[in-house]
Amino acid sequence: MPIGTKRAADMTVVWNGIPIVGFANGTYLEYGRNSDAYALTVGSAGDGARAATGDKSGFVRFVLLQTSPTNAALSAAAALDEASGDGVGPLAVKDLGGADVIAAATAWIKKLPDGEESNEITNRTWELETDNLEIFYGGNPI
Repeated sequence: MPIGTKRAADMTVVWNGIPIVGFANGTYLEYGRNSDAYALTVGSAGDGARAATGDKSGFVRFVLLQTSPTNAALSAAAALDEASGDGVGPLAVKDLGGADVIAAATAWIKKLPDGEESNEITNRTWELETDNLEIFYGGNPI
């Protein structure tokens, strides 16, 4: 079996036409669904049944250096959304070195990141929310 390779530089994230750049070191991207796909109910005799929740809502969090130019673009988008409600757009996360794809037709900034100031470079953690997060784990065969 060939050895797989993962490169952070191969990850592309674009939201509402804004390329997300300037990721922090360490874990810089997290994503997931908000709910389980199914809810289990077990009867008194031990028989089980499951109900599809239908909830595909989810989140994408990314951590940027405070020096990233993306912070200004996202801040402007958040301000526009708060003023007009016009802050919903498509989200695409793609691993160019593999086959993982995370996508949503509609996503928005959940809230502005908390901030801190230091005599060192700090990070800004942004969270996007969506009502329909598609996730495909294809791996990194390259």
